[in-house]
Amino acid sequence: MKVAVSATDQSLESQVDPRFGRCQYFLIIDTDTMAFEVMQNAGVGAMSGAGIQAAQAIVERGVKAVITGNVGPNAYQVLSSSGIRIITGAAGTAKEAVESYKRGLLREATGAGGMRAGMGGGAGRGGDMGRFSAASSPQAMTNPWTTGAPMSGAQEISALEVQMSYLQQQLDQIRKRLDELKGSSSREE
Repeated sequence: MKVAVSATDQSLESQVDPRFGRCQYFLIIDTDTMAFEVMQNAGVGAMSGAGIQAAQAIVERGVKAVITGNVGPNAYQVLSSSGIRIITGAAGTAKEAVESYKRGLLREATGAGGMRAGMGGGAGRGGDMGRFSAASSPQAMTNPWTTGAPMSGAQEISALEVQMSYLQQQLDQIRKRLDELKGSSSREE
């Protein structure tokens, strides 16, 4: 079976990139032989719609599953409507992630972003824009890739660091766009 793994580099020893739409590479791996091809993610630098672009490229490759850290709601919709299984919460090397998937240790995402209880849209985790509700405070966070068991401290740290990184990228893009708009509006006056 062919799977796509979001990766930080171009080998099976590359780390799984927790960001689906903004990962550098996808490794298209045959789970039986571990033969793979590298696909550079064309959407990595997109101002918006990176997840959708990446998902469309994956659909065109004919993979049966995606293994990644997180998937945003729009990419989730594209992938799931194409019948592609979405496996979130993967970590370690691409090879380790595929082996974990083959052994049934990774879980399929059950909804847009595959995240539950508290993590929002900031890192492709659903629709509440990264805010915590009273019922889903950081202390009550659950493991997003299992049946809802509480996250370990290390898992929560990892999830929060991913979200913080993604939010920082979003802020940088907003600042850049604001500077562009301010520059063009001052020329118009």
